[in-house]
Amino acid sequence: MDAAPRAFADLPEDPELFVPVPFAAGTDVGYGDRPEGAAPSAQHLDKRRVTQCALSRVCGVCGAALGRPLAFLGAPQELDRMAFHFPASHVECAESLLAAYAELDEPLLGQQTGPGDWVLVTASSFEFIRANKEDEDRRPHFRPTALLTSPARG
Repeated sequence: MDAAPRAFADLPEDPELFVPVPFAAGTDVGYGDRPEGAAPSAQHLDKRRVTQCALSRVCGVCGAALGRPLAFLGAPQELDRMAFHFPASHVECAESLLAAYAELDEPLLGQQTGPGDWVLVTASSFEFIRANKEDEDRRPHFRPTALLTSPARG
C-alpha cells in the first residue's frame, strides 16, 4: 500500500492527465473503487477514502491530520448547497491542488465542472453526511460550518 501522509510533491501522478492524484482519490493499488493494477486517477473520488478522511479527520489531498482552518474545494453549486464532495483539506494542500489542475478544463475528482470553475472556502468545522437510499445524489458529502472566508475561484 502507498504510504500516507505524503508531501504534495510526492503524490502519485495521473498517467493520462499528468496531475497529482490526491489521497481521497484512492492512491493505493487495489484499494477502494480502483481494481488491482489500475493506475491512480484524478478522475473520481474513492468513497472509502472520502469516509476515511471524514472519520479520521485527515486531509483529502495529503492524508495528514487536519487542524484549522479547513479548506473545501468544489463547484459553485456545492457551495450553494453547502455540500462538498471533496473532503476537508489543509488550506495549502487545497491551493496547491487547485493550482496543479488550473490548466485542465474537464471535470475531475467527481465534479461536474472543470477546476477553472471551482471555489475554495475555509471553515472551522464540518459535518459528514452519508447519503441514504432516498437521496438523488448517493455520494457522501461534507457540510462546512462556520465559514471563515468568501469563495476564491480557481
